[in-house]
Formats: sequence, structure tokens, C-alpha cells
Amino acid sequence: MSDLYDKGEPSLGQLVASATAEMSALVHDEIALAKAELRQDVKRGAMGSVLGTLAGVTLLFSLPMLSFALAYAINTWTGGHNGNGGWNLVWCFLLSFTANVLLAGLLGFLAYSKFKKVKPPEKSIASAKQTAAIVQNVKPHPRPEAPKALVKGSADLDKGTVVARSSV
Repeated sequence: MSDLYDKGEPSLGQLVASATAEMSALVHDEIALAKAELRQDVKRGAMGSVLGTLAGVTLLFSLPMLSFALAYAINTWTGGHNGNGGWNLVWCFLLSFTANVLLAGLLGFLAYSKFKKVKPPEKSIASAKQTAAIVQNVKPHPRPEAPKALVKGSADLDKGTVVARSSV
């Protein structure tokens, strides 16, 4: 048995420690990859959310103030300022409303295009599937049979007293 260790071959404990360290490093690397991919997608999603919120807020809050200002400006531009009357105020308000809806539609389209660019973390999924396939193909080594002295019910078993293990 000592010849095995003299040849420089690693012990079972060293092999298990090495495998555990490599598995831990692999899991940490996969988590880092997933974080990097998700961070980019979260930024895109956040930008899309901000643009979508801006579209809604613009439509909601700009209608009262901007509609009145734009309607009176249209009336003034069409000759209402020099006593000729210009366009009817109803048409001016409808045109103002249409301009606000078009602005909200443009912001909504920009938000949609940002959301459309968000993709699932393909590299992380592929890496996790590859790791799962490798781990599934690993076959456990059979356990060596225990010596007869340690088998329960054996005549060679020491009849000592049972002592509880300390949790400290």
C-alpha cells in the first residue's frame, strides 16, 4: 500500500478535494456568467420600462396643459390674433390632441423596440445544460465491502457502549 503513495499518485482524499474544488469553481463561473448576461438584459428592460412609463406619463399629464396651449397657438397661427377668427377652436383642440397621441405612440414604439431586444441568457442555459449532461454521465464508484468486524451482527463486533457524538 505504501508503494502507491511513493509513486506520487494522489490519495483518495486529495482527489475528492480536487473534484470538489473544481465543481465549486465551475458553479461559481456559471453563476458569474448568468449574472453578466442578466445584468445587460436588466439594463435593456429598465430602459424599456422607463420609456414606457414616460409614454404613459406624457400622454396623461401633457393633455390638459399642452392641449390648451397648442390649441390656442394653432388658432393664433391661423389668423385668430388679428380679428379674422382663424380656425374654430374645436379643430384646434382636436389637432392638439392628435399631436399628443402621436408623441405618446412614438415613445411607446421606442419602449416596445427596447423590450424586443431583451433575450434569455442563452450562454448560461447552454452551459448549465452541458454541465448537467456531464454530471448525469458520471457513474458512482461501488463502495468497497466493509470488513466483517464492522458488519452488524458479526461475531467479531466489539460489544462496547454506545456514546453520543458531540455537536460542538
